[in-house]
Amino acid sequence: MLRARVTLRGSLLSLAALAVVAGAVWLASPAHAGAAGADAQAAPATGPAPAVLRWGGDPEGGAPYVEADPDHPSVMRGFDVEVAAAIAAGLGRTPQFIPCEWDSIDQSVRRGDFDIGMSGVEDTPARRARMLETVPYYEFTEVLTVRAADRDRFRTLADLRGRRVGTLGATMAYAMLMRQAPIDGITPVSYDDDVHPYQDLQSGRLDGVVLDNIIAARSMRQVSGLYTQPQPLEVGHYVGVLAPGHEALRDRIDRVLLARMKDGTLERIFRKWDVWNDRQAAFEARLVRERASAAVPQRPAGAAQPGLLASLRVFVPALFQAAGVTIVISCGSMALAVLVGMLIAAGRIYGGRVVRAVLLGYVELMRGTPVLLQLFVIYYGFASFVRLPAFWASLIGLGLNYAAYESEIYRGALEAVPKGQLEAARTLGLSEVQVLRLVRGPQAFRLALPPMTNDFVALLKDSSLVSVLTVVELTKQAQIFAANSGSWLLPGLLCGAFYLVLSLPLAHLARRLELRWKAPTA
Repeated sequence: MLRARVTLRGSLLSLAALAVVAGAVWLASPAHAGAAGADAQAAPATGPAPAVLRWGGDPEGGAPYVEADPDHPSVMRGFDVEVAAAIAAGLGRTPQFIPCEWDSIDQSVRRGDFDIGMSGVEDTPARRARMLETVPYYEFTEVLTVRAADRDRFRTLADLRGRRVGTLGATMAYAMLMRQAPIDGITPVSYDDDVHPYQDLQSGRLDGVVLDNIIAARSMRQVSGLYTQPQPLEVGHYVGVLAPGHEALRDRIDRVLLARMKDGTLERIFRKWDVWNDRQAAFEARLVRERASAAVPQRPAGAAQPGLLASLRVFVPALFQAAGVTIVISCGSMALAVLVGMLIAAGRIYGGRVVRAVLLGYVELMRGTPVLLQLFVIYYGFASFVRLPAFWASLIGLGLNYAAYESEIYRGALEAVPKGQLEAARTLGLSEVQVLRLVRGPQAFRLALPPMTNDFVALLKDSSLVSVLTVVELTKQAQIFAANSGSWLLPGLLCGAFYLVLSLPLAHLARRLELRWKAPTA
C-alpha cells in the first residue's frame, strides 16, 4: 500500500512537472506571444515565418461586417472578411480569421492573439493614443433611429429630452451620448450588442437608438416600425488596429488599402454588401488625393492618455455608484429568494402530492437552466405580456433563480430536526404552525445560516449577469472603463477590491451569528 502511494505521488509530481514545462514552452512560443513582429520579418531561428495574416473580428457582429455563412458555418463572410482577404493578398499572405469579442479586440491584438483587428473598429483619439491604426477604409455616420410613429416628434437628440436613448457600449455613439446627456437631458442606455436596442425601441423601452448607419439600415430590415433620421449626428471611420511596435506592417497595410481604393477593389466589395454610397466615394477620392500629395503620411494625433490619478478620479466615483446598484439588486434579490424559498420548502414538506410535484418541477427548472437564459426570457421573452424595467427584471430574475437553491437548503434544514422533538411538541398540544415557529424553525435556521451566506456571496457576484439587461452594475462599469482605457489591469483590480469589500463582511457576520446561535454540543 505504501509503495502504491509513493508511486501515485511520484506520478502526480511527474505530471505536474510536465504540465509546468509544457506551459512554459507554450508561453514562450511565438504563437502565444505574438512575436511574429511588426512585419513578420523577424522569423524564428528554426525557419521562416509562415505566410499567414492573422486577423481578428467578432463573428457575432453579424452581416455585413463578419458572420458565419449559413450554408457553411465554419466559413466567415462579410465586407470586413473580404477587405482582410484583399489586404492579405496584397501582402502575399493567406488570411486566417481568429474570433474575438468586439470590445476585446484592442486587448487581444496587444497580447499577440492576431496581427490586426478588423470588425467595424472605430477610429477614436483614445485608440490612436494607445494602438496603431491603419488608414481608414470606410466612412460611416452615427444616425438616430426612432419609431416610425415618432419620426416627426424626435428628429434630434434635443427632442428626446427626459427620454432613454440606447446604443452599443464602448463606441463612438456611446461617448457622444454621454457628452450630450447633460446638454440635451437624455438618458443613455448601454447595450452589449446591437440587436436588442432596436427591439427595445420597437417595444417602447427606448425612445431612440444611436448607432452606425450600416447597423441602423440592417436593423430596419429586421425590425418593423422603425425610422432612421437622414441627418447624421457624427461622422466616423472604420480602421484596422495593430499593436504598438508593428509600424512596418501597418505601413505596408496602408499601401495595400490605398492601392485597393485606386483599383476599385474596395468599391466592388462595398457594393456587393450594399454599403457603398456617395459619401464613401467622396471619402476614398479625398483620402487617395491627400495621401498622394503628402510626402510623409499625416496621421491625426491621438488624445493624451490620462495619468493614473486622473483615471482614478473619473473611475472610482462611477464604481461607487455601480457598487450601490450591485448592493441594491443583490439584497433585493436575496430577500425575494428567501421569501419564495421558504414557501417552496414549506410546500414540499407540508403540501399535497400535486403541490409537491409542481414545486419540485419549479426547482428542477430553475436549477437546470442557465440564469442568463432566465434573465433573457423574463426581460425579452415576456415583453409582449408585461414590460418590466431592466432593474426590476434583473431583481426578479435573480431572486426567482436563487429561490430554488434556497428552498433546498431550507427543506434540508427542516428535515434535519429530530423527529422525536416534533412528536414531543405535538404531544404537548402544539399545532403544526406552532411546531414550525417554536421548535422546527429556529433549529432549522441555525443549520441553514452558513449555506445561506454562501448563496448571498454567490448572488453578489452573479449580479454581474444583469448587465445584459442594460443595468450598469459593478462589473459592467469596470468593463466600460477597460474598453475606454484599453487595459483590464486597473479596472479589474479595483472591481475585484470592491467585490471583496462587499463580500468579506458578509462572511464575517455569518460566522459570528453561527457561533452565537450554535447549539451546545456538551
